[in-house]
Amino acid sequence: MEAFVNVIQSFLDLGATVILPVAIFLLGLFFGQKPGKAFRSGLTIGVAFVGIFLVIDLLVANLGPAAQGMVERLGVSLNVIDVGWPATSSIAWASVVAAFIIPLGLIVNVVMLFTKTTKTMNVDIWNYWHYTFMAALVYAISGSIVQGLIAAVIFQIVCLKVADWTAPMVSDFYEMPGVSVATGSTISYAPGIFLVKLLQKIPGINKLTADPDTIQKRFGIFGESIFIGLFLGAAIGFLAGYNAGDIIEIGMAMAAVMVLMPRMVKILMEGLMPVSESAREWLNKRFGDKEIYIGLDAAVLLGHPSVISTALILVPITVLLAVILPGNSLLPFGDLATIPFVVAFIVGAARGNIVHSVIVGAIMISLSLYMATDVAPIFTEMAIKTDFKMPEGSAMISSIDQGGNLVNWIIYKVFALFN
Repeated sequence: MEAFVNVIQSFLDLGATVILPVAIFLLGLFFGQKPGKAFRSGLTIGVAFVGIFLVIDLLVANLGPAAQGMVERLGVSLNVIDVGWPATSSIAWASVVAAFIIPLGLIVNVVMLFTKTTKTMNVDIWNYWHYTFMAALVYAISGSIVQGLIAAVIFQIVCLKVADWTAPMVSDFYEMPGVSVATGSTISYAPGIFLVKLLQKIPGINKLTADPDTIQKRFGIFGESIFIGLFLGAAIGFLAGYNAGDIIEIGMAMAAVMVLMPRMVKILMEGLMPVSESAREWLNKRFGDKEIYIGLDAAVLLGHPSVISTALILVPITVLLAVILPGNSLLPFGDLATIPFVVAFIVGAARGNIVHSVIVGAIMISLSLYMATDVAPIFTEMAIKTDFKMPEGSAMISSIDQGGNLVNWIIYKVFALFN
């Protein structure tokens, strides 16, 4: 079993830039594409994801130290450290249930497709680690592999159903037809869509508007996304206590993120569209006029400037919330750079309105802080059992990504009632 887990881990270590092109190539062949055309689609998507993750690395490399600077300036002292999704995923894959998740997840997805209970064919296998964490969490409280796997399947089904539900918005607002997003961290903030709709009905608040188009109309060239990135990046650098040179540097980095990310997403769609068209033709011949979505990493939604703008504004707000919320013990750090991923559905529902997105994002993040605090004891226990190296001086660890994941937390609480 350990050898099999190591093989799975080695495969996953290749990352989305290898796994997704292979998956797209095989899908293309399955749906009747010629090998050359299928290979080009997979290769193009691989190149796009290389670019996307290079831009994300640029975002994380600049945002992480700035966030730490803000925490230090505020003198925050909280006893649960947010270790971020990389550490969380490693803890998940070290669990004894990990070996079962990928084959089980593929079977569940195929069965749901053929029974027409989902329209999403999720090729984002790398992000199955969210299901793995769910299984590992329930296994930790129950000692039952079966219960852990049942919890993972429930989590996956919720992800696929939310992906189906939000796919029209992804097509309309993000201009990505045939694409859905079933990433565990992103779907956990889907309830924020209802909060957005509520805000849009409140007199006064519903008139507050700030999106890239209106900002550009008001400020001319200085309202373009490149200048918004420069300004927000510089503001974060200032709040972090940076000197003038470092403020300019982080501002330039965020301006680059705003400009480069949409370019990478366009390349991705260039590779994806031929596969989507082949899939529709194949399904229409066999099942009639059946709509199908290809499930991709939430990174594809980061190309819209409103997503990055909202996330950059929410970084200092998240740190402030951690300080002022009574009962919170989580010190946000590792997952601050994950904020663009979790707010993507909220931004889409708000039609890019940054004001509404920030308000709802702050509410959802507040809930995440409390949930991450709540699961910190069992999260820490899981980490210790996998020989995870605890951060120096920390009593407990958790994460906003999965520790503060609403769907994960609800399923965990239900299983906790019976164990």
